[in-house]
Amino acid sequence: MAETALARLRAVAGRPVTASLTSAVAGLGAAAYLYGTDPHQPGHWLPRCPFNWVTGLLCPACGGTRMVYDLMHGDFTAAFHDNALLLIASPAGLYLYLRWFTEGLRGQVYRPALKPRAQAVILGIALTWAVVRNVM
Repeated sequence: MAETALARLRAVAGRPVTASLTSAVAGLGAAAYLYGTDPHQPGHWLPRCPFNWVTGLLCPACGGTRMVYDLMHGDFTAAFHDNALLLIASPAGLYLYLRWFTEGLRGQVYRPALKPRAQAVILGIALTWAVVRNVM
């Protein structure tokens, strides 16, 4: 009986949709915690940006937790102020996630590939945004 349960678990874990579904469950759990935890106020258990912790500078994603909190509470102006670049890029990230999930449901593995030039553009935008945020 234990072998049957283990075989079922292996079969489910090997499906392409498992990773995206697991990340959705984890994300919903994190969102539920974040919804009731204002990251603008000190004293909450929220992870700190490792780059900021080491250098004291803002990375391109710093403010993302506050941005998500503000979005969940309908404050788009505050979300834009927390991290404008991440807010603008969010629809692309949502599209990629939904594509990953739907391809997994179809039994396909979705692995988007960016050409080196596109990778360089994205890296350049992120570095520029990091510099602008720390200079302003």
